[in-house]
Amino acid sequence: GSKDVEKMAKTLKDSSLNFKYSTLEKATGSFDNANKLGQGGFGTVYKGVLPDGRDIAVKRLFFNNRHRATDFYNEVNMISTVEHKNLVRLLGCSCSGPESLLVYEYLQNKSLDRFIFDVNRGKTLDWQRRYTIIVGTAEGLVYLHEQSSVKIIHRDIKASNILLDSKLQAKIADFGLARSFQDDKSHISTAIAGTLGYMA
Repeated sequence: GSKDVEKMAKTLKDSSLNFKYSTLEKATGSFDNANKLGQGGFGTVYKGVLPDGRDIAVKRLFFNNRHRATDFYNEVNMISTVEHKNLVRLLGCSCSGPESLLVYEYLQNKSLDRFIFDVNRGKTLDWQRRYTIIVGTAEGLVYLHEQSSVKIIHRDIKASNILLDSKLQAKIADFGLARSFQDDKSHISTAIAGTLGYMA
């Protein structure tokens, strides 16, 4: 209920994960279109630079009404416990401003689809690199399914959700559609999820 949301909001406000809305707004140049990195199932992503010079990626969520706030908290709480070399790191969030924002590490090579669907850029990915990306993605998924403290089923794995760091290492992004399962619950889900018309 709304009491839970308020309690969660206070917890996040006091948390080290919390970023001031004004800091993120400034970092992205007030969400300038020139800083737009792309769009995911849950929101639009912008490049930002923090006052200390760190590059970040800020996700501006599509939903910002109160009754969807629990989805946002769920995502923040879940991802903040998950760390692996093949997963994009969640640095924090902003939940006190006029809209909900997520803050991720910035990956300069952006997403895999920008390489494999581009004739020229695709040439930079030889088979050894492609193999490394495939293995890295698989290792990230194994971690989400089996090793992490919360079991996460991503349900929307596609080239635009696999980001590449400066060394072209794969990092899985956008846990917006992830679902957490307790050990005693079935992992079977019959709901339609992910990108319509596409199934990994």
